[in-house]
Amino acid sequence: MALNQQVSFISEQDYMAGELISKVKHEYINGDVYAMAGASKNHDKIAGNIFAKFHLYLEDTTCTPFSSDVKVKVENDYFYPDVMVVCDETTDDSYYTESPIIIVEVLSKATRRTDQTLKRQAYQSLSSLEEYVLIEQDLVDVEICRRANHWQPEHYYLGDVAYFAAIDLHLPVEAIYARVFNPDMQEFLMRHHERPNDHE
Repeated sequence: MALNQQVSFISEQDYMAGELISKVKHEYINGDVYAMAGASKNHDKIAGNIFAKFHLYLEDTTCTPFSSDVKVKVENDYFYPDVMVVCDETTDDSYYTESPIIIVEVLSKATRRTDQTLKRQAYQSLSSLEEYVLIEQDLVDVEICRRANHWQPEHYYLGDVAYFAAIDLHLPVEAIYARVFNPDMQEFLMRHHERPNDHE
């Protein structure tokens, strides 16, 4: 989701209190508050697909997936990742976590720069984080950056199976993009639809 600066220089305590009553979510960065704009349908579908797959896979484990309504705290800043996975939670706070093992952000033109720079740097400073995932919505590209690989990006495309090593989950890329409409998916679905007639 895109960020729009709304309020400057408020305390961390005032920010947290305000979020409890606000109808709009805000991220808190260096004392500034940024309102989060709404997401596109494709953005929401991708985030929903990832969350649903994580939720089903992690049933009966000590790990829990969260959607964009739960914050992650990085030092004194607060962000709302699109999806994250937390295992063996240690914080007592009900509204944020400081120990995700996976964070997923769905990219858009408005958020790409922030997700690839400021948030990447912040998230990767978390000692708990094992994987940072960036997913394009206007084309098909799943980028997974792993701590074990010195945060070097690994890209997955249609026909590939993305591997989330932190939870040992293999997930086909087309499942991540289910019901998403972009040029790559339209071409993929068209080819898939034509295959039954290939032998005729």
